[in-house]
Amino acid sequence: KLLERTMHDVAVIVPTLNAGDQWRGWLEAFARQRAKPAYRLIIDSGSRDDTVALARQYGFDVEIIAPEAFNHGGTRQRGVARLPQAAIVVFLTQDAILAGPDELARLVACFADAAVGAAYGRQLPQPNAGPIGAHARLFNYPPTSAVRTLRDRQRLGIKAAFLSNSFSAFRRSALLAVGGFPSSTIMNEDTYVAAKLLLAGWNIAYCSEAAVYHSHDYRLTEECRRYFDIGVFHAREPWVRQAFGAPEGEGKRFVLSELAYLTRHAPAALPGALVRTVAKWWAFRLGCCEHLLPYSLKRVLSLHRRYWRPAHAVARYG
Repeated sequence: KLLERTMHDVAVIVPTLNAGDQWRGWLEAFARQRAKPAYRLIIDSGSRDDTVALARQYGFDVEIIAPEAFNHGGTRQRGVARLPQAAIVVFLTQDAILAGPDELARLVACFADAAVGAAYGRQLPQPNAGPIGAHARLFNYPPTSAVRTLRDRQRLGIKAAFLSNSFSAFRRSALLAVGGFPSSTIMNEDTYVAAKLLLAGWNIAYCSEAAVYHSHDYRLTEECRRYFDIGVFHAREPWVRQAFGAPEGEGKRFVLSELAYLTRHAPAALPGALVRTVAKWWAFRLGCCEHLLPYSLKRVLSLHRRYWRPAHAVARYG
C-alpha cells in the first residue's frame, strides 16, 4: 500500500544555489522514487552553473530569486505559499541524496498518525565522509525511529525539538497554525518550527527507515562560523532555551560521544577534535553575546553573512 500511494497532495521543495557535480546524482536518486510527489519545486537563488537547466530537465518547476532575497526560513515559506494544494510539504537540500527508491514514501507515511505535525528522516554519512563528519550523523540520526511529544522535553531537553530541513516534511495545516517558517532567524528555522509545533501540542516523528546520504567535513573556520550563528539564533530566540533548556547539555553529550567514537575508529583525529571542540564552544558563546559586538565583526564571524543586512543588524537590540 505504501508504494501504491500517488502522493497527490504532497509537494517537494528544494532551495538551490550552484548545486555542482553531485546535482545530477541527486536528481537521478529523486527520479528513482517509486512514489512520486505531485508538486516539485526548486527555488534557486542565482545559480551560475547548470543547476536550473538540469532541474527542469528532470521535471521540476523552478522559481528564480535574487541571491540577496534568500533566507533559510523565508525562502522555504515562500515555497509553501506557492503550493497551497499540498497537504504535506517535504523539504530537501541539494546535497542530501535519497538513499533508496522508497525514502519519500516512508517519510510521508508518518502522517498517517493524525497527531504528527512534522517528520524527518535519517541522515547517513557520505561514503567518503571523514570520522568527525561521520560521527555527527551517527550521533544525531540513530537507527531507531521515535515519535516525540512535548512531554519528552523533560527527558531530552532541547533535543526534543531537533529536526533537520535537509530531509523533513510538514503537515501544512500544522505549519501554518504555528506561523510558518520565520524569516528573521539566521539559521535553525527547522528547530524554531519544531519547538513551536511541540508547544502547540503536535508530535514530531523521526523516521529512521527513510534515509538520505548527507554529511559535511567542515573546515575549522567553517565550523566556528556555523557555531557563532547557532549562538546568534539562541540569543535572538530566547524562548527556545526557556521552553526546552540550554543547548550546552546536549553539546556535552555530543563531545563525549565524539571522543569515544574517535578513540575506537580514528585516534589520530583526537587532538584536532579537541581543538575543534574548544573553538566551537567559544564561537557559540560569542554568538550568544552578539549584541555586544560591532556589526562589522559579526559579518566576519558569521557563516551566513548575507543575514547581516541592516534590517537584521539592528533587530532585537537596536
